[in-house]
Amino acid sequence: MVHSARARTLMILLALGVLLVLAGCGAESDGISLAPASMLPDFASQAPPRVRDAYRYAIAHHDELEHYPCYCGCGAMGHTSNLSCYIQDIGEDSTIIFDTHAIGCGICVDITQDVMRLNAEGRSAQEIRAYIDSTYSAYGPSTDTPLP
Repeated sequence: MVHSARARTLMILLALGVLLVLAGCGAESDGISLAPASMLPDFASQAPPRVRDAYRYAIAHHDELEHYPCYCGCGAMGHTSNLSCYIQDIGEDSTIIFDTHAIGCGICVDITQDVMRLNAEGRSAQEIRAYIDSTYSAYGPSTDTPLP
């Protein structure tokens, strides 16, 4: 009887371990490609998972995020799109200069997470932009981001 209880406990622990591994792979298995975690700046490496994933998405999809505005008021800081909340510049040698703003801004991260989700659903850039504008425009002024 003791052995069967121990065996049952081991099976439960094994099943939980498998679920955790599968959950950790979920973002990329849902059709969302992210940059490797090794590309994250030091300041973002210990951030919550959704923030890390947003930074990883910005690295891998910088050309896309530059088409979507941010509504947290960061335009006053010189930001021109949601991408600016993560990346200040990409040098000719592909060196990335990161911005720390999104580490502490839930609106920036929420917008990126919505772009990730809607893109994975196959929505067009125009549909994504319309969703971002209608969902976040009440939060504050938009960055000056041209339509895609």
